[in-house]
Amino acid sequence: MTHTLSDHTQDHAADQAALAAALQAHPVLGQLTDAVRQDLQSGLSLAHFDTGQQVADGSSLSRRTGLLVRGSIGLHEAAPAAPASVVLSAPQWFGAGVMWRGALGDWRALAREPALVAFWPSGQLAALCEQHPWLGLYIEPATAAATSESVDPQLRLMQTPVRSLIRRLPVTLPPQTSIHAAAVVMREERVSSVLLVEDGQLRGLVTDRDLRNRALAGGLDPSLPLVDIATLSPWTLDIGEPVFQALLLMARHNIHHVPVMDGEAVAGMITTTDVTQQHSTSPVFLAGDIHKQTTLEGLVACAAKVRGLQKHLSAAGASAHATGHIITAITDALTTRLLQLGEQRLGPAPVPFAWVAAGSQARSEQTAKSDQDNCMVLDDAYDPTAHGAYFKALATWVCDGLHACGYVHCPGEMMAMTDQWRQPRRVWTQYFHRWIDTPEPKALMLTCVFFDVRTVAGEPELLEGLRREVLNKTRDNRLFLAHMVGNALSRQPPLGLFGRLSTQRGGQHPGTIDLKHKGIVPVTDLARVYALAAGHDAVNTRDRLAHAADSGEISPGSVRDLEDALEFLAMLRIRHQARQIAAGHDADNFLRPASLSNFEREQLKDAFDVVKQLQDVLAQRYRSA
Repeated sequence: MTHTLSDHTQDHAADQAALAAALQAHPVLGQLTDAVRQDLQSGLSLAHFDTGQQVADGSSLSRRTGLLVRGSIGLHEAAPAAPASVVLSAPQWFGAGVMWRGALGDWRALAREPALVAFWPSGQLAALCEQHPWLGLYIEPATAAATSESVDPQLRLMQTPVRSLIRRLPVTLPPQTSIHAAAVVMREERVSSVLLVEDGQLRGLVTDRDLRNRALAGGLDPSLPLVDIATLSPWTLDIGEPVFQALLLMARHNIHHVPVMDGEAVAGMITTTDVTQQHSTSPVFLAGDIHKQTTLEGLVACAAKVRGLQKHLSAAGASAHATGHIITAITDALTTRLLQLGEQRLGPAPVPFAWVAAGSQARSEQTAKSDQDNCMVLDDAYDPTAHGAYFKALATWVCDGLHACGYVHCPGEMMAMTDQWRQPRRVWTQYFHRWIDTPEPKALMLTCVFFDVRTVAGEPELLEGLRREVLNKTRDNRLFLAHMVGNALSRQPPLGLFGRLSTQRGGQHPGTIDLKHKGIVPVTDLARVYALAAGHDAVNTRDRLAHAADSGEISPGSVRDLEDALEFLAMLRIRHQARQIAAGHDADNFLRPASLSNFEREQLKDAFDVVKQLQDVLAQRYRSA
């Protein structure tokens, strides 16, 4: 049917008339004067929902307030098939400020019939409460003030559980179902994927892309079993994990369908479209764009968006921990794509290898201001004469490509393009054993870089087997650990006489504090010592701290203090860089204390004091080693 401009005008007029009637009929809002209601109406946004369509999930219920103008909605518990427990009819209101916010995260609202809903813009309810104090009997002003459409939705990633994205029960089929039968089911169920389940266990995943690329384009017999084109052992998420983890998984592995598990049972399926509805998918789409690029110039253009991504994450109040993981996922995607393009240029690798990130990338703690630290672990079948030129060319292509993308060459040349850091596994074993057995200053410096490593692409076992050997050798090795502690104590927090903040007096950045080397790195060094002492394989600093008490080097209370100190220091750094990016400047790590409030300066001193105290504890413990 073709709709004319007149039709749309009539529909709009009818909606506005219905909204005016709902405001007047509402038991609370109806007590406002006609003039106030008219002013209120002009600021409301209207949305239509079909029967069964989701009006709001737990996240949006807890931050938005809606007025049901026409039709009815049901409030359902978050489980996909849960029946409506509460039914609301026009002209009732719902959501933040008018319901208990603490419980809303476990519910979602679905239209029971075609519904028209009006939503309040940011701050309007709070302003209304200020003008009419009696409304405080019905509206929680603080919650009303907190509902904000203008806040960058990246924030919701950190708190919204994956279960809130599940729209329906999963569509499952036995692995031996024919390809043709599966295509029919997907068409009838209007889904883009099915899960292969046998004896209650998830066996695989088939998407419409698999049907197109593996079956149809591959000329396969449609009577063949579905398992022949399935992705076996697909990546999964737990139903209680935050949406952030879904975003990170999709971005890091360039996937678009993720099964959601409730223990061993399949609870549902989420797609990039589901995450899109959270308006928080820029990292997913950026990673997707990266994997579509066929030239270095295209990758450079994608990498230029990282600065803006960090600025938006900062504005959203995302934690430093989450921000580091998201920014690093983009670096991983760029690295992986550069390797793929390199292999297209040079041909497939002659022997297996692992491309290994080191330093902040390995720890998933990168910001928009990061250089590159990486290496390659080659299979022991590597022959320098036969294979050396290939791997040198590949490593140089990737490292130069990362440099062009803004991840500058490591000043100390600790990169895979340097021959020393592109070696077979047996040589790496010799490196680590020598560093541990003879911990002279340079060895300790290298240890700080190459004990923080993570496989980005290639064969993970080449690195993981090596790391297991190394951790077994460092556990309870007091002489080596004492040297590591001494090296860590060389970087002291900038506290002067009477615990005052001490700024740089000379150099390029006088009057500033280097938040990276004077604040974050000392915490990273402590966490590394705790992990090596316990033989724990965590790489991320926060993850290392979570297990730190296991080593006996630190109490659970001190762990919490150090975690809080790290988050505060890292957030200061991220906000500082975001302000520089917004002003069009290059990001750095040099903060002027004068830019902080008195309260923030006191927190900064407290954070440095926590680090200093725990450094002193380790110094005392290993003094006689």
